[in-house]
Amino acid sequence: MATIVDVAKLAGVTPTTVSRVINNRGYISEKTKSKVHEAMDQLSYQPNEIARSLTKQRSNTIGVIVPHISHPYFSKLISNLENEAAKKDYKIILCNSKDTATKEKKYLDMCKSNRVDGIILCSGNVEYNMINTGNIPIVLLEKNFEKGKLGIQCDNYQGGCLATEHLIKCGCKRIVHFSGVIDEEMPADNREKAFIDICNKNNVEYFIKKFDINAYNEMNYYEYIKNTLSEIDGVDGIFASSDLIAAQVIQVCYELNIKIPKDIKLVGFDDVEISQLTTPTITTIQQPIKEMAKLAIHLIDAKYTNTEILEQTILPVDLVVRRSTSVE
Repeated sequence: MATIVDVAKLAGVTPTTVSRVINNRGYISEKTKSKVHEAMDQLSYQPNEIARSLTKQRSNTIGVIVPHISHPYFSKLISNLENEAAKKDYKIILCNSKDTATKEKKYLDMCKSNRVDGIILCSGNVEYNMINTGNIPIVLLEKNFEKGKLGIQCDNYQGGCLATEHLIKCGCKRIVHFSGVIDEEMPADNREKAFIDICNKNNVEYFIKKFDINAYNEMNYYEYIKNTLSEIDGVDGIFASSDLIAAQVIQVCYELNIKIPKDIKLVGFDDVEISQLTTPTITTIQQPIKEMAKLAIHLIDAKYTNTEILEQTILPVDLVVRRSTSVE
């Protein structure tokens, strides 16, 4: 197995220079960097990451805890987090909590014991006052803000307003909102609050349907949607709190011979890939997922670069109009 001395000998430099290249310390010419990297590749040399982390008191890793890795929103978020982390030479440790407090707590403890440089928490079942990560910064992403903790949300209330106003402008008079989870509080509930406010302001009849935790965990809303549309007559607009739910609305409507957008106008939320893969494509509220990921990595990196930060941020959203509300 090649050593740092072997790399230095092949590259024609000192072991100290090789160490500086590996750890990106001090000025090293591009020519020298290239020689060192070529020697490392030729010898298949891999730096000892554990030893480096002990020396630097940093691991250059970030723990990311999500409730569902297969959910389209979290899949897109994870991809963007990994891209943004790589730009700052961080690696991601991905943890899938399955939306259970016990797994979430174990992952938090694991991240702490592995000396990660930061934690991005998208799963929120552990009481915040029970989260003790020492000096490790933790970013709450799309979780309720807590005093003294870093937090990022999209403007869920603005999104609810944009979605509902668009449906009303499209002529909808009886609108259903497929909202959040029963007895679960989360920032996304502000979409429902905005929906109610806009409907009341415009004297539009509305209905709200929430889901139990099993439907959320299994990502299967089909029966809820089917029962709702069978029970409520004259629905001409639907605001779904995610594109995944909106896609299942399209499935149910196809089965019930309800045409979208002719009979029912439909708006989703998130703007993930599935919104452009259905027929019709889904009008939706675009979350700034790339910007949220970039900011989350920045908030963690700021601790180690002494950069001033805004601890809690709400980012604006946009309405993206597609065929589910437009017949053109």
